[in-house]
Amino acid sequence: MFDVAIIGLGAAGYTSAIYTARYKLSTLLIGAEDGGMGVTAAEVGNWPGDIEVTGPDLMERMKAHAKSFSEVTQKQAYVEGVSKTKTGFALSYRGGGSDESRTVIFATGSKKRHLGVPGEEEFAGKGVSYCATCDAFFFRGKTVAVIGGGDAAVEGAAIVAQVAKQVYLIHRRNAYRAEPYWVERLEARENVTFVLERTLKEIVGEGKVTGVILDKPFEGSDRLAVDGVFVEIGSDPAVDLPKALGCTLDSHGFVQVDAAQQTSVVGAFAAGDVSSASNHFAQFATAAGEGAVAANGVFNFLQTKS
Repeated sequence: MFDVAIIGLGAAGYTSAIYTARYKLSTLLIGAEDGGMGVTAAEVGNWPGDIEVTGPDLMERMKAHAKSFSEVTQKQAYVEGVSKTKTGFALSYRGGGSDESRTVIFATGSKKRHLGVPGEEEFAGKGVSYCATCDAFFFRGKTVAVIGGGDAAVEGAAIVAQVAKQVYLIHRRNAYRAEPYWVERLEARENVTFVLERTLKEIVGEGKVTGVILDKPFEGSDRLAVDGVFVEIGSDPAVDLPKALGCTLDSHGFVQVDAAQQTSVVGAFAAGDVSSASNHFAQFATAAGEGAVAANGVFNFLQTKS
């Protein structure tokens, strides 16, 4: 039995593992994908100490740091369920297998939102993408649409604009919610067209994406001819596991935590994008901070049980 099981291989999970290892707690670090949402960030300009670093590089460094401790055991597996036991928690894996731990930290992050419009699922992987950082290269010299108005959309459009012939940034409002830094960078690019106060109604194509249909005309037509669509409309906390365990969620759907990052289920903690802490401000810095606090919370909790 491990002292703590940390579910999630992103900034919160890696940081939690670094701290639990330094507390000399036997740590199971587990998740299906290395880096989580962190690997989708092409440029991280606000990580203290690094003026320039990419998301994948930052995640790789965090992973190496966490795995440098003998107390940390990392497993690549999809956790299908977490249940309470007399001595702690039991984790079950997709495809079989299980582990037990005295405590658990949910660092499950978030999952990308979908538009839910006709053609979206049909053309997923055939021109529809949810990661500009991952897939921009495939649209070199092509025309694409980016959907959204937050940091993810504006940053994504800036990334795609480096290789694409033309980028349409479609947003339902008349102003962007993104960080001004990214908006200014995008406005400086000649191959980006801002399509404001428009909503995407449908994605069309024949075998692959050939265009999008808007809710009202733009420059005389409600249809834009594009080769690809990047859906960047934010994400939702990945709460399936903690919710099934019985952890209380806040009014926004995040796992409710106290000052020690502990959930309503005794011995279960949450950190990063999945938790209600840090004013729902999903950043590398806040995820790492919450991960450290959660590890400290686990340590103090186990001290009372020993």
